[in-house]
Amino acid sequence: MNDVVVIPSVSPDQAWQLANGTLRDPFSVLGPFDTEAGRYVRAYLPGARGVEVLARSDGRHLGTLSPTQPDGLFMGRVDSHEPYRLRIEWPGAVQETEDPYSFDLLLSETDLHLFNEGRLFEIAFTLGANPATVDGVRGTRFAVWAPNARAVSVVGDFDTWDNRRHPMRLRFPSGVWELFIPRVGPGTRYKFSIVGPDGSRLPDKADPLAKATEPPPATASVVANPEPFVWHDEAWMEGRAARHTPDAPLTIYEVHAASWFRPGPGQTADWDALAERLVPYVVELGFTHVELMPIAEHPFGGSWGYQPLGLFAPSGRFGPVEGFQRFVDACHRAGLGVIIDWVPAHFPTDGHGLAWFDGTALYEHADPREGFHQDWNTYIYNFGRREVQGFLIASGVHWLEHFHVDGLRVDAVASMLYRDYSRKQGEWIPNIYGGRENLEAIGFLRHFNAVVQERSHGALTIAEESTAWPGVSRPIRDGGLGFSFKWNMGWMHDTLHYMEYAPIHRRWHHNEMTFGLIYAFSENFVLPLSHDEVVYGKGSLIEKMPGDEWQRFANLRAYFGFMWGHPGKKLLFMGGEIAQWREWNHDAAIEWDLLDHARHRGIQALVRDLNALYRRHHALHERDSLSTGFRWVIGDDTSNSVFVFLRYGNDDAHPVLVVCNMTPVPRLGYGIGVPRPGYWRELLNTDAEIYGGSNMGNGGGVETVPRQLHGEAQSLVLTLPPLSTLFLAPAS
Repeated sequence: MNDVVVIPSVSPDQAWQLANGTLRDPFSVLGPFDTEAGRYVRAYLPGARGVEVLARSDGRHLGTLSPTQPDGLFMGRVDSHEPYRLRIEWPGAVQETEDPYSFDLLLSETDLHLFNEGRLFEIAFTLGANPATVDGVRGTRFAVWAPNARAVSVVGDFDTWDNRRHPMRLRFPSGVWELFIPRVGPGTRYKFSIVGPDGSRLPDKADPLAKATEPPPATASVVANPEPFVWHDEAWMEGRAARHTPDAPLTIYEVHAASWFRPGPGQTADWDALAERLVPYVVELGFTHVELMPIAEHPFGGSWGYQPLGLFAPSGRFGPVEGFQRFVDACHRAGLGVIIDWVPAHFPTDGHGLAWFDGTALYEHADPREGFHQDWNTYIYNFGRREVQGFLIASGVHWLEHFHVDGLRVDAVASMLYRDYSRKQGEWIPNIYGGRENLEAIGFLRHFNAVVQERSHGALTIAEESTAWPGVSRPIRDGGLGFSFKWNMGWMHDTLHYMEYAPIHRRWHHNEMTFGLIYAFSENFVLPLSHDEVVYGKGSLIEKMPGDEWQRFANLRAYFGFMWGHPGKKLLFMGGEIAQWREWNHDAAIEWDLLDHARHRGIQALVRDLNALYRRHHALHERDSLSTGFRWVIGDDTSNSVFVFLRYGNDDAHPVLVVCNMTPVPRLGYGIGVPRPGYWRELLNTDAEIYGGSNMGNGGGVETVPRQLHGEAQSLVLTLPPLSTLFLAPAS
């Protein structure tokens, strides 16, 4: 009697899982397997009418797969162990493709270990969707971290979004699921279909590591083009570090890409169009850098990008990914640096995003006292989890390395540093020592800055930190957080508050202009007049200024002069440079038609000339972060609301004198002691006629007189124009 060969069958439980798209171990059921009777192949293809197995090398017939249970499962014997492909007969079409379940393990154990340790900083090219050639077959390797999921499938255009077609393999114990899908290439839309640990199916999830996305409101991820971009910015990248030192001139133009330029009929609003218009404009105004508000993919445009979900992809709103690379390349070739806002502080609750990604609090904390921002209705990253920390650091590195971005401005750092940020007693959990400091976030920020400094030579990291946390921009070795610079939010609020007062009342608020010098050298500061100050009913900069129209413009000119003379790097939000009347609206363009009016053109010309002055005179920038770069000459003239100070560079022999008159009353014969005798040339006068002023001044310069004043043997006798700032320097 002949022995009966038993072909391993699919268990009822496996059949049910196949039919319901919950198969946890697809490689135990699908693909090739060997028996005593030879090699067999199983394929699950719901809706297919027939399946034939062909030799991959020459298309020879190797076998036919017959329908079996459950519906959609095909199985049959093949005549060879050689690589094969499937010829699938669908209703109305025939498809030939390799079998995803015929390929071996994809990710290396080393990469998986580094990922779990939070040290896989090129994670975007390991996890996510990466076109690859495996065993001579082109396709895309998909990988996603979902350690608590019961099952994960890839869904997309290639399988009619059917979560039964492409279940993934779990790489234990890493928690990473992987699958190579042949003949899927760049431009293909996809998501991950995840079954949570309780057996419930979650909303289809966009890829956290997606390098390209659909334009919103669509939410699918897109397989990105793997071809390397050809850069033309070698000279810029080689010299970048010297441009980013604390003693270098740094003036930043802050831009919301979606509203700086709004297309008209027949125009587009993509990166190429923005480069064509924005780059020459910013260069003409003399800024050293453009800073883009968050451009990472985000579902809600009204968040201005500050609630991102795709931390590795420029938003599909602005065209293809390579368009952003062309934009950065154009900036660099024009001598302009690029900083982007980067948001590791929180993420939105949208179902297709990171929220409860595998059915558990994976990226966030489970306890809302740690994991939920009440102010913004967003989740907070679990900075103490190594995989999350590595994910975030890898995102920052991705922008710096893959897109040649020159700096990351880190949003909402204060909300990360304090466990009780914007919380009442009982609404937060103390750290292990009983304190309010978020020790995990501190460790993350230091780790992030250390990695950036090691991997991205000359790149900037800038903290928006609104408290007095010590050492934000001090080296990690000295106990600091390691940022390059910190936004000086206190200076911004104090000085704007002062400028909003009518000049007659300013004498009572004199200290709001001088207080910033008490702490000006405790950090490497950026002085920001940012987007936050011109929204939500706060009014535009020009609208904040008191007085009639002439005085409003004069106030703004004087304030800009004070800012550019004050220690610290400079940042100005778009529209401020033309004195836009309307506060910023993310759905409307800048009021460019205002440049038809002389006073608005005057403000623009002043900003251009201030930038040129700041870059040209070393005393105005070389010691921005050192107390030796600043000296009060007159800081207590409250009755006249006059401020006078000296700025020094590394060459003490060439100081710059800054004189501010913050009232509309001209001051004639105003004496100021200066450290050098001789002729002092007037470098810039904000009251000049070309800026829209009254053209009162000092005839281009003044000779000192031998009169002791302010501790000096000689002094200048100046005319201080109304509501003005003067810059003077020794002629030789």
